[in-house]
Amino acid sequence: MTSTHTLIRAALCAALSAALAGCLSSTPHWDATFGDSVNQIKEMQTLNPQGSANTDPVAGIDGKAAVAAQKSYNKSFTAPSPAPTFTIGVGASSSY
Repeated sequence: MTSTHTLIRAALCAALSAALAGCLSSTPHWDATFGDSVNQIKEMQTLNPQGSANTDPVAGIDGKAAVAAQKSYNKSFTAPSPAPTFTIGVGASSSY
């Protein structure tokens, strides 16, 4: 009978441990620091963290020149210029 009682106690302890393990949260530290790695990487990639506070406008080209440059840039994709053709050594012979 003792081996039966020991086996029942072991099974009861195993079942109780399994039931309590389902209630235990195993990630309290991970939950508390969720998203910190992403925020740290964003901070590391920011060149000037105070850049948004600068209200001084950027000096550059005027609006008309910028619009023309943008149109030229967009046009280069719709109608690209033809590639140059190279004729190296075709039709020319040299005899020594």
